[in-house]
Amino acid sequence: MADFSIDQTKRTLDALSPAEQKQILAWLRSLHPIHSLEARWGVPAEVVLEAISRAADLSQRGVLGLIAEAVFQKHIVEQLEGWSSAKVPPDAAYDFSLRRPDGTSARIQVKLQRREKGVPKRWRGSDEYFVVETQRTRSGRGAEGQSTRPYRFGEFDILAVCMQPSTDDWTCFRFIPQASLLPRKGEPSCLEVLQPVALGPNEYWFKTLEECVDRIRVGSLSPMKLS
Repeated sequence: MADFSIDQTKRTLDALSPAEQKQILAWLRSLHPIHSLEARWGVPAEVVLEAISRAADLSQRGVLGLIAEAVFQKHIVEQLEGWSSAKVPPDAAYDFSLRRPDGTSARIQVKLQRREKGVPKRWRGSDEYFVVETQRTRSGRGAEGQSTRPYRFGEFDILAVCMQPSTDDWTCFRFIPQASLLPRKGEPSCLEVLQPVALGPNEYWFKTLEECVDRIRVGSLSPMKLS
């Protein structure tokens, strides 16, 4: 009986005009907020989305990066078997800290594949490689006056790149050991800001986190060598 009632309600709603359906939706939204953030901020989700749509490109890129992290949590971390997730310290150079009972650990930095003028940015015109930007959003200075914006080797273990700009799939990630990333010219302890990321798996980039972890355990890693 309940299933029939729901189907009957759907047919009734389908028969309404778009304006009438919007009125019903507004009423339902008042009863069922989409997210607890609406109550905390005191605005509905629609207003938050409108604010984001009005934001400058840099701000929108920041939001898209946060979406990539949220998708990684839901579709990668929460689907892993045999791993536990630890709390990440504030201002850490990684977004996730994972550990297995055998002592294997992985500090993972998540980034979104770079767009330029609305399309995926290619690595120096390459057909195989695109671009991911690896540096902090905010700049600053350390105790000795050095820039704190670049990531340094040893600050995390794996870079996970969301390939949504190329695939239209937020759950599509590519993984690489940090040791395989390119060093910055003139400052080899730091990562190069723009890194090549392969759309398809190869000897440097892996389709799954487990494959990347296994490659790290084998050892003998070196920066990418591209023709």
